[in-house]
Amino acid sequence: MEKKYKIGYTSGVFDMFHVGHLNILRKAKEQCDYLIVGVSADEVVKSYKRKIPIIPFADRKAIVEAIKYVDEVVEQDTMDKMKMWEKVHFDVMFHGDEWKGTPLYNKYEEEFAKVGVHIEYLNHTEGISSSILREKLNQQKHE
Repeated sequence: MEKKYKIGYTSGVFDMFHVGHLNILRKAKEQCDYLIVGVSADEVVKSYKRKIPIIPFADRKAIVEAIKYVDEVVEQDTMDKMKMWEKVHFDVMFHGDEWKGTPLYNKYEEEFAKVGVHIEYLNHTEGISSSILREKLNQQKHE
């Protein structure tokens, strides 16, 4: 079956890998022949989330590399999606739909359109996130 795109890109921290992460990767791979996944470097995560991931970068990268939907894993060493495009030259970027319509992603849509790249927004899996898992761990620790 012909896929909609040739090279896709998505990125994330992938800390405490869960079924929501798996669903995003599966949905992305369903639409492209080759899926590149950027795993955020620890320093990048620290710079914008103000915390260090529980799982170290090398381990998070190894986990994502083992997923059958993933063709290649790269280190995401910047939050600037255009800089990542300059490094890996994808046709489409997959991202969570909570960013659709935001000033930042409207800007990315304009910039990507100039180089022929599309953004596909994917639905998140309800009720699961690394933040939710972190909260549950903290609650259990205090019980």
